[in-house]
Amino acid sequence: MFGKRPTGTQTPPRQFGGGATRPSQDSASGVATKPRPAAPSPAPAKPASAPAAAPVLPAASATRPKAAASAPIKAKPAAQLANIGAERSAEYYAVKTTIFNALIDTIDLGQLARLDNETARDEIRDIVTEIISIKNVAMSIAEQEQLLQDICNDVLGYGPLEPLLERDDIADIMVNGAGDVFIEVKGKVQKTNIRFRDNGQLMNICQRIVSQVGRRVDESSPICDARLADGSRVNVIAPPLALDGPTLTIRKFKKDKLKLQNLVEFGSISPEGARILEIIGACRANVLISGGTGSGKTTLLNCLTGFIGEDERIITCEDAAELQLQQPHVVRLETRPPNLEGQGQVTMRDLVKNCLRMRPERIIVGEVRGSEAFDLLQAMNTGHDGSMGTLHANSPREALSRIESMITMGGYNLPTKTIREMISGSIDVIIQAARLRDGSRKITHITEVLGMEGDVIITQDLFLYEITGEDQNGDITGRHVSTGIARPNFWERARYFGLDAQLAAALDASEA
Repeated sequence: MFGKRPTGTQTPPRQFGGGATRPSQDSASGVATKPRPAAPSPAPAKPASAPAAAPVLPAASATRPKAAASAPIKAKPAAQLANIGAERSAEYYAVKTTIFNALIDTIDLGQLARLDNETARDEIRDIVTEIISIKNVAMSIAEQEQLLQDICNDVLGYGPLEPLLERDDIADIMVNGAGDVFIEVKGKVQKTNIRFRDNGQLMNICQRIVSQVGRRVDESSPICDARLADGSRVNVIAPPLALDGPTLTIRKFKKDKLKLQNLVEFGSISPEGARILEIIGACRANVLISGGTGSGKTTLLNCLTGFIGEDERIITCEDAAELQLQQPHVVRLETRPPNLEGQGQVTMRDLVKNCLRMRPERIIVGEVRGSEAFDLLQAMNTGHDGSMGTLHANSPREALSRIESMITMGGYNLPTKTIREMISGSIDVIIQAARLRDGSRKITHITEVLGMEGDVIITQDLFLYEITGEDQNGDITGRHVSTGIARPNFWERARYFGLDAQLAAALDASEA
């Protein structure tokens, strides 16, 4: 069905309909195919007029020498190929490369691209099965199934990454060249036995990923941020900047979106603390989520946005669209890198400034990392209550200092006290997330910003996470405790939205 027209006078391969003979209907794809001569085999050949039930390798004997069907190619035992990341020898990759090259010589990629994914997989499996038979490869059913799956992933998916992307317990995938693939599971990094055929295959997969969001990565543009269809964050850095081959990092998102209740079940926050976070999100307090890399800032931001009203217009600004808001009125914006001529770049600051002209009720910035901090604070101060953002910092106090530094680095010639007054007047709550040394993620601070006292921004903690020790497995033990604040600074805001009774109940329960 996907045959290319070979050169010379060989027997013509399978085509997509037409011709002197009446085409038969392919049961797998519903596309008309011509009858094909049978491949050379000890079994009696089928008559030329008999319709084929499944796609076979067209004119194999004419396009490849008969030597290909000589001595059987031995494959690894099925037990060594069955598991994800199982160890595979150079012999396995040699067999796979041989069959893969024969497949590429046989199929028409242009026609393949017109089929849906499931039909295309069926067609590829049929053709690869025929190639295995023609080349007399000695394989068990389990080994053949594993090889079929690998080749389908190479042609239609992301190759060796597919099994890792299907696992929901993996948080990060880190590829350091063709031979080294690491994953993070439960906060711990571990090496896998998965590897790519070579750096060329890895680079092709990287280009396939970034091209889906209209971006490119090559020697002239070796750094690229992108995302997968589910919002998982992707970063690629290619040679010549990466010396050991293309380096690919994927921050995976769970298929089932986490909610605040899930964070309670994981022990990331206490039930009382979760109730207070829910009230903070619902009463339109301006929130800054702070934390280190991999501490769960974006996950927490996703959870907090779940308490935004469905009648509010929300605009999100991100470098790579990761947020998964469920409200009906959401506008998603994404930055754009410059083209080859250095033109056309759209920065985060451009997006945040444009948000103000789009009649937003809430502005959510995926990550604040530059001069857009000034525009976000202005938005928080000009009627866009309930705006949220994340940034990298190790404590609430450090988060305030980083915001001040970002504004200063943006070229704003403002007095320090003026900047701090703007910060204290804009941000209501800072939520600190952390990844502890045992790999667990905790919300360590819920901190209010009260205002200024002289030249200093005053804060107060509502909730803290206290580490009490570790158990016999080396996991950290601790508890979330209330600091005893009976009337937080956003009390009046909560009362305005009719949530003061619930806030009082949550504070009373936390003190108990």
